Amino acid sequence: MGRTASIKTAQVDRDEEGGAKASGSQTLLRGLDVIDALIDGSLPLAELSERLDLTRSTTHRLASALVERRLLSFRPREGYSLGPKLLELGHAASQQMHLPRIARPWLEQLSVQTDDTVHLGVLDGRYALYLDKVPGRRRINIGSRLGERHPIASTGLGKALILDKTEPEWIDFYAPEGAAYDSAARTVWLERMRGYARNGYAFDLEENEDQIRCVAAPIRGVDGRIIAAISVSSAAQYMSDARMSELTKTVAAAADAISADLGWSPKS
Repeated sequence: MGRTASIKTAQVDRDEEGGAKASGSQTLLRGLDVIDALIDGSLPLAELSERLDLTRSTTHRLASALVERRLLSFRPREGYSLGPKLLELGHAASQQMHLPRIARPWLEQLSVQTDDTVHLGVLDGRYALYLDKVPGRRRINIGSRLGERHPIASTGLGKALILDKTEPEWIDFYAPEGAAYDSAARTVWLERMRGYARNGYAFDLEENEDQIRCVAAPIRGVDGRIIAAISVSSAAQYMSDARMSELTKTVAAAADAISADLGWSPKS
């Protein structure tokens, strides 16, 4: 075979390889489109092909391959739906997405933005468990440590963790059944909680630590439920009412960014 023929043969091989790769990528993307189309519920073949703007034969071929891999399920009267393999993959992904690791870059960014101490915490029984802390640049000692638990009712972080709960649940977090409490103080606390729940953030107005105030916001998981919270804490002299109000947008934006990295979207 001559040199020219060899070059032409090599070029044909490359073209065929490139075409195969393009075709494979297109098939993969179409398969992912099939999965996306079923997020909201089961669809029969006709509706699925119409939603995807594909022929029934192409849709059937793609869906059948996904059923074989357990990524989809098929029931004659219902059509296609998401399959059990996706549950396995979701569980594996959730195990790999370690919350402090996912949140850490956002915590650091928030601390730089505000110059203040930033906390990450989760609900642990009747307490807020502190999972991470990024110190601020001000010469202020915030008396919190990793692994420490603080009361839900007196911390901004704790309040943010229970924003979605019912009022009877709030009352129980404020004072467990049988515990003594100041009725007037509880009334004020409940009124504040109603406002926090409406607005999507919470404050600590020197309730947990003298002369320390904070702004907190919830982090949501893929199903929209609150799974954690973050807070920005500083000395009262740096936390005027006006500044705390301004910080709500900054803290909520950071919390939403972490939520998005965990799979949440506003549609949830």
